[in-house]
Amino acid sequence: MLQYMEAGRIEAGCDEAGRGCLAGPVSCAAVILPADFRCDLIDDSKKLTEKRRNELRPLIEREALAWAVVMVEPEEIDRINILQASITGMQRALDMLKVRPEHILVDGNKFRPYGDIPYTTVVHGDATYMSIAAASILAKTHRDELMESLAAQWPQYDWRSNKGYPTKAHKRALITYGLSPHHRRSFSPHLTSPSLFDLL
Repeated sequence: MLQYMEAGRIEAGCDEAGRGCLAGPVSCAAVILPADFRCDLIDDSKKLTEKRRNELRPLIEREALAWAVVMVEPEEIDRINILQASITGMQRALDMLKVRPEHILVDGNKFRPYGDIPYTTVVHGDATYMSIAAASILAKTHRDELMESLAAQWPQYDWRSNKGYPTKAHKRALITYGLSPHHRRSFSPHLTSPSLFDLL
């Protein structure tokens, strides 16, 4: 795992979580780590157990020079599409940083210019650069925490387990109970569509 792209430069890593979900927001994070930060346990959040992610979250939040997490809600996702919502959320997280980065590292291959700060998109960046991996952990843990709280209000969708992702149980619940206020209308198949049943 690389600590930075260029030594001596303040770099912010950006990533999101929940892009492929049927329900809930997309969670977007930006993190600036100290130049001398070391932690061999940090990795792409998808490669870590839930327990390890939750252990790393307070460490990152405590040691980072700056960090921020922003939720982009389903209504906005439906209005501007998930790609634009993810980019918008990451840029809002950058807006909230108390330290201005000199360069931005973004997981994936799509971004938009952010003022006059140069950026680099990196496919599998969350497995390459520590700042992006840290952002992926914060985005994931903050979103999971939110979905677990929503699951208490909407237990029929099994969000405590699936976190809004399109599992078989989640799709069956959509057929039985319909859409909740937290579902993305542009993502959820029409309830009478044969294609939904084909996915079960």
